[in-house]
Amino acid sequence: MEVRLAKTAGFCFGVRRAVDTVYEQVEQAEGPIYTYGPIVHNEIVVQELEEKGVKVLNSEEELKSLTSGTVIIRAHGVGEKVYDLLKQQGVNLVDATCPFVKKIHRIARKEEANGRHILIIGNAKHPEVEGIRGWCEKPAYVVESLEEAENFALPMGEKLCIVSQTTFNYNKFEDIVEIISKKGYDIIVLNTICSATEERQTEAREIASDVDAMIVIGGSHSSNTQKLFEICKKECENTYYIQSLDDLDLKTSQSIRCVGITAGASTPNKIIEEVQKHVRIKF
Repeated sequence: MEVRLAKTAGFCFGVRRAVDTVYEQVEQAEGPIYTYGPIVHNEIVVQELEEKGVKVLNSEEELKSLTSGTVIIRAHGVGEKVYDLLKQQGVNLVDATCPFVKKIHRIARKEEANGRHILIIGNAKHPEVEGIRGWCEKPAYVVESLEEAENFALPMGEKLCIVSQTTFNYNKFEDIVEIISKKGYDIIVLNTICSATEERQTEAREIASDVDAMIVIGGSHSSNTQKLFEICKKECENTYYIQSLDDLDLKTSQSIRCVGITAGASTPNKIIEEVQKHVRIKF
């Protein structure tokens, strides 16, 4: 059986930087170490860090209870309020926000100051989107679907800045922008989808369209992995979404001659290698 592994599978720059930052703090920081929210959306990575003594904080209430230690800001970023709170607490702050996400924070702040409404194309419940909204003085709008784009309404001629969650589906982003662009607003559009996301999605689509089965590896809460699965599923009905080798139940038959493998940006290489090796040997 032929196995085709995506060249873009695995940790992206922002995730690698964030995870490395935590391990550096484990080695050198004094006192307890925390991350605000999971450092990345991969349960296995978070569990391994917990075994190193790194605790995940999930609320501002938990932050307020701290009197010492180091708090590392997750790769997805947070709103300005969290930074202010950490400064008040007097704990050591280490920022592991992905630089591409940080750029969106600056854009949102700048364009809002220029009198524009901020519209984020993405999932309103995703930590990255929540963080971006946290850098806006006024409530930012969020649109995720074509239906929501059709229903989006502001007074004619309003000034609008459109940005995107970094892991959003590129083709869907374009479709949503096209719909909103016809509504008569004064619009500037900034495609803030990470280039690594675009490359990963393009490669996944190409592989999935040319294999008999497709395996997508990533955390259950990983937005970019979910997008990869959706893209692959459209091209290859026989697509599997797994977090690790334990989840793999690849139904094989003589008709399956080629299997493709890709992985989300928060998936460790060792998990990808385990799956690849298993498929090669087992089938």
